[in-house]
Amino acid sequence: MLNMFLDDQEEIPWDSLNYMTGEINYGGRVTDDWDRRCLLSMLLKFYSPDNLEDDIKFDDEGVYYCPQNGPVSIYKDYIENLPLVDNPSVFGLHTNANISY
Repeated sequence: MLNMFLDDQEEIPWDSLNYMTGEINYGGRVTDDWDRRCLLSMLLKFYSPDNLEDDIKFDDEGVYYCPQNGPVSIYKDYIENLPLVDNPSVFGLHTNANISY
């Protein structure tokens, strides 16, 4: 889907990507309106032109970030070293979110 959107585009269609992912791909599986609202809010954080900047961090600790461009091995190493359990801060949630989970 991402490839389809980006093939003939001069600019990235952020609104379309958010809609396709949040409403169509995953939104149909989320039955609660508040959960869907939470999902869409989280997607706005990740599908954003801000994420194309260098040194972007997705959490306060700096564990989750976009690796610099380079060979595939850089991405594989980064992914293999990610924690097994995600910290809620990467999604913009308070640490207490683990309690409810």
